[in-house]
Amino acid sequence: MIDAIKTHFEHQAFGVCSWWAQKLNVKTEQVRLSFIYLGFVTAGLHLVPYLVMAFVLKHKERIKHPFRRRRTVWEL
Repeated sequence: MIDAIKTHFEHQAFGVCSWWAQKLNVKTEQVRLSFIYLGFVTAGLHLVPYLVMAFVLKHKERIKHPFRRRRTVWEL
């Protein structure tokens, strides 16, 4: 039950913490805790870089290959 809830929230949180954990070779929980502690220290200013990272991770293929041909007009 708890694992299903954690998995659901990991997918809803854009995967930023899991991406950082994979790149830094640490546990995902440690990265999440660091974001929580950073929130207390910076009074919530860490949300701006977090959302920027979420945007970049969501659109990284479009950023890597900006002029790749799309099959249809509806693929944005």
